[in-house]
Amino acid sequence: MSKTQYSICRCFFTHNIFLKEYNIHVKYREKDQFLQDYSQVLWTKGCSSPDLLIPKLEAEYLRRKQLHDESWNRQLLVAKEYKPIHPQIFTLQPLFLDPRFQEIVSLAEKPEQMVDGILKHMESHQERIYSLPVFTKEFCKLFLDELVNFEESPLPKDQPNTMNQYGIKLDEFGFDNFISSLRQTYLTPLTKLLFPDVGGESLDSHKAFIVTYKEGQDVDLDYHYDNAEVTLNVCLNEDFSDGDLYFGPMRNETSSQRLGYSHKLGRGVLHRGQQRHGALPISDGVRYNLIVWMRSSQVRNELCPMCDEKPCLVPVKNGYGDGFTTSTVDICSTV
Repeated sequence: MSKTQYSICRCFFTHNIFLKEYNIHVKYREKDQFLQDYSQVLWTKGCSSPDLLIPKLEAEYLRRKQLHDESWNRQLLVAKEYKPIHPQIFTLQPLFLDPRFQEIVSLAEKPEQMVDGILKHMESHQERIYSLPVFTKEFCKLFLDELVNFEESPLPKDQPNTMNQYGIKLDEFGFDNFISSLRQTYLTPLTKLLFPDVGGESLDSHKAFIVTYKEGQDVDLDYHYDNAEVTLNVCLNEDFSDGDLYFGPMRNETSSQRLGYSHKLGRGVLHRGQQRHGALPISDGVRYNLIVWMRSSQVRNELCPMCDEKPCLVPVKNGYGDGFTTSTVDICSTV
């Protein structure tokens, strides 16, 4: 019996470290390299002493080195200690999904279906950005109840990604099988038609998390692209004001065009992961969004989307890593 070995690219430790106060992503290998590469641009952004950032950068490098092992330990602890208030929602059921979403997926699954056959059932925005109903309002309420209950528990939590400081990693919260079913059964038939050129036909892993926007915590998200081939972003509540998404060009393109998108309860946005986007500040309330970064090892094994080089793979003991794969491991031989 064999098992796919998932990995991260070594650039994860050193690249794309976000300095929010200066709205810049940096690489950090060591002090002299950082100061040489970024002192001038940081000075133009109002940073008079770039060397004072070194302890923060070294702490982030260490956090990333330990991240996967610590995340697995949190997952085990939550599985043991957390008491769900809605245990039925941890397994994906068709009744959680908007009937219109199920209809679109059924159309996508038909033999010889063409992309035009499903586009008329969803809303198209800027080039290759689509929105469609995903979850029922009833499921969103139950899901939000569970999220808030977990947020208020004393169990440990980590920031969901390198830019969002507040939220929940769904694999640590016990929703990994839920997301796997959503990706494999419902999303892949859509991405196969909508995004075949960026790996939509071969999405074999994911990273899923909740992002929380609230005054006094994160209220917005700076312009960026995702570590994903295809991204799904679903709004889980409606008691907030403002906070629209905005989209620009693909990261290797230049354009001043920006498209705004207003969140609607239960509705999701599907877009290419390398499409630049951000979130404007909320002005009132709290906003919860489900983000699913879907990844294709077939695509990213050839080129890491974060360092634009052939990935230098570092295997992880548990989970999907960042969606890179190495040769399969014979489980029997390791026992």
